[in-house]
Amino acid sequence: MFPVTHFIVEDIKAKTWKGSCTWNQSFSPLEVGKSWFYSEIEKLGSLELRQGWETKELRDRLGLKKSTNKLSDKFEAHCVDSWVLANFAVDGHDSPDNKEILLITPLRFHRRQLHVFNFAKGGIRKLYGGTRSLGFKRGSIVKHIRYGICLIGGTSKGLITLHSIKNNERLCRNAKVSDIIFLAYNNWGWRNSPTA
Repeated sequence: MFPVTHFIVEDIKAKTWKGSCTWNQSFSPLEVGKSWFYSEIEKLGSLELRQGWETKELRDRLGLKKSTNKLSDKFEAHCVDSWVLANFAVDGHDSPDNKEILLITPLRFHRRQLHVFNFAKGGIRKLYGGTRSLGFKRGSIVKHIRYGICLIGGTSKGLITLHSIKNNERLCRNAKVSDIIFLAYNNWGWRNSPTA
């Protein structure tokens, strides 16, 4: 999709500890994977390796800070180093012009669990889970006459639950099949991270 010809990777090396078999054994597969990754990248274009201290120097030169909060979904936590390396390669900007991050997560579907529930009156088990809602695959992108573009959720009593495409919040629990137009299958949720 993108004609990338030049790659810069921060080459991270971990120290082996004398007498620590578990640490050294755990790190060995990572070294093998790293070597394989580098050989595959070199098939696509030129590869340049940088050390962590070199990335820090480039970041400090531009006055950018790196967040230590790894649970954060902000640019400064996960993207600042890659931006600094890419900017170095193309000799571009003095600061990032776009700090938005698109966060993509798989939608979580509850599978059918008939074995968990006891029979109700008449020997019928309670409906729970599954990946279909009245003919629609759950998570599908649809257009509703009132709520616009949204996602298919669960079903109850012949009606469908609709969810917001922006944040997966429930919009309604009583959408009729006749009011819905199928647009596309979808297994992912997405949102933009806050930039401030």
